[in-house]
Amino acid sequence: MDRFHPTRRDLLKAGLATGAALSAPTLAPRSLRAQGKRGGTLRVRGWDPPHFDPHLTLNFKTNTTLSFVYGKLVRHKVGGTVTPGTFAVEPDLAERWEELDDTTVVFYLRKGVRWQNRPPVNGRELTAEDVKFTYDRFLTEKGNPIKYLLDPVDRVEVVDRYTVRFRLKEPFVWLVNALANPNGTWILPRECVEKYGDLKRPEAAIGTGPFILERYEPNVKTTYRRNPDYFRAPLPWVDAVEWTVMDDESVGLARYSTNQIDAGPGPQWSVRQQDLDTLKKRRPDLVYRDFLSNVTTGIYMRTDKPPFNDVRVRRAISHAAR
Repeated sequence: MDRFHPTRRDLLKAGLATGAALSAPTLAPRSLRAQGKRGGTLRVRGWDPPHFDPHLTLNFKTNTTLSFVYGKLVRHKVGGTVTPGTFAVEPDLAERWEELDDTTVVFYLRKGVRWQNRPPVNGRELTAEDVKFTYDRFLTEKGNPIKYLLDPVDRVEVVDRYTVRFRLKEPFVWLVNALANPNGTWILPRECVEKYGDLKRPEAAIGTGPFILERYEPNVKTTYRRNPDYFRAPLPWVDAVEWTVMDDESVGLARYSTNQIDAGPGPQWSVRQQDLDTLKKRRPDLVYRDFLSNVTTGIYMRTDKPPFNDVRVRRAISHAAR
């Protein structure tokens, strides 16, 4: 496949879910290309996930790796006109939704959406049963560290083949936003869980998204190819993605500086402010745009193990952090 050097708009049109960076500049080639040209391989810095089951980790490396493969009921709006760091919600696998009352939200699925044509799912149509299966598993999987995101959900009901209803325990105005969160809210196929027992294996990553996971090389690279049956035709424009592991920030910057990858090595395909002057000297063809961080940092503790199982220790840490 041919190499190409995408514009910022090309990258945004890929519609991939990524994180954000602290006051980071996003860079792109100075000239804009015509839109709608298909082909090439997008080369970007990636991560090596601990495994591929989004309900058994909150690790961003798993969720960013899966973002090429899966879809959600709703998603954060993407595209060249979207300001980085904004989170407007738009339909994805659901074509629309409505709130019938304070505790009932109904989603109407797009018709004709198909799973990627790989066994054991084999390209069958996505239905409301898939949505129910996904969120039943999300809410009942004992190892799910992000179950709290949907704690207000009492149950998920199938109304008909293309309609699913969320019943809430109490009013929860953030439901749609929570379902757009790219951490563990992907719609998953029952067949893969039944075949493998969980979704930790790369071969279990079969979704409705723009790319098919073709090859996984641990600690090296994940390779994706274009999904010809993606419901947002003619997207995606590129034929393949190389998601190459680069744990060292300096390695990522060096590869971007020498055109070995097509986007900045940081979150949201950005570069760090401290690297900007150096990069501008090496790549004068690039323009940049600053954006504010929307990233928060948290500390997670195993409260079932010493010393964090002692409430006095946790309170002391809480006071120290204020």
